[in-house]
Amino acid sequence: MFRNRYVYPAIFHYADDGISIEFPDLPGCKTFGDTDTEAISNAKEALELHLYGLEEDKEHIPMPSHIQDITISKNETIILIDIWMKPVRDYMQNKAIKKTLTIPKWLNDIAIENNVNFSHLLQSAIKDYLGIKKN
Repeated sequence: MFRNRYVYPAIFHYADDGISIEFPDLPGCKTFGDTDTEAISNAKEALELHLYGLEEDKEHIPMPSHIQDITISKNETIILIDIWMKPVRDYMQNKAIKKTLTIPKWLNDIAIENNVNFSHLLQSAIKDYLGIKKN
């Protein structure tokens, strides 16, 4: 079972060209930022997307390391990144997906004349077809 709240240590590496961020417990989860504020925001987003991907793929989510067990260099610091997954899951499940479809020109012309909202109509038709009553 996946948790709703995760807190992971992130290593912020400070260099002349910005701040690179990595999560020692999550290989491949990396990002960057020009300022501390941007780096923290990007770290939250990277962590959210990485964990969402692990959840979707039903992969094991490792426990976070204890800060005292992480070794860092002189130009690095550890920051705990705290995320709440429920809004991330809701957003990802409800985000719009672009679909390409083909209809006859004459039907398209009549639909445009009648101010048809193609996205709304397609969603309604699919829900009706599948028997979905939820908005």
